[in-house]
Amino acid sequence: MKESEKTNESLPFSEIGPYADNFTTETVITRLIEGLGFRYYWATDGLRDIDLSYKPSDDSRSSLDVLEHIYGLTEMIIYAFHNKEYPTETKYEMSFSEYRTKTLLNLKKMSDMLIKEVKISEISVKINFGGQSMSFPFWNAINGPLSDAIWHTGQIASNRRASGNPFNSKAQVFLGKLM
Repeated sequence: MKESEKTNESLPFSEIGPYADNFTTETVITRLIEGLGFRYYWATDGLRDIDLSYKPSDDSRSSLDVLEHIYGLTEMIIYAFHNKEYPTETKYEMSFSEYRTKTLLNLKKMSDMLIKEVKISEISVKINFGGQSMSFPFWNAINGPLSDAIWHTGQIASNRRASGNPFNSKAQVFLGKLM
């Protein structure tokens, strides 16, 4: 077994587990995060260097740049769950494997925290834009970083198709598993 396959097996969201028995704010947001995790897992599985450097145009971000952005979006939510202010000027410098692993683990951490300890009604998204502190209700996290991460995960899937490496066609997002 290749090293990358070993790593892949230990990463969350290759499948989405069973859904909750009841609808609460936390279970719905958890399922949204699990759906993002599943999409991200398969959109990033097996990316090659050519896929990571792909840009649809000269003024676009490369796929690797988009992965950095998605990681930052997950960090923003983790900061909110820990009642911390997120510094928006943060730059990350990691390998593809590190971005993929840490992003999936952040999504898993969010999911676990929602199930066990976090109450969405008590969460504020605190950010620092160029030295100015701002605070927003969790509503902004839904239309901001969570939706943005879904959007950009689709961008990764689209970019990899354009660079000749479509994601696994057996990954069924409606069911959250391989078929």
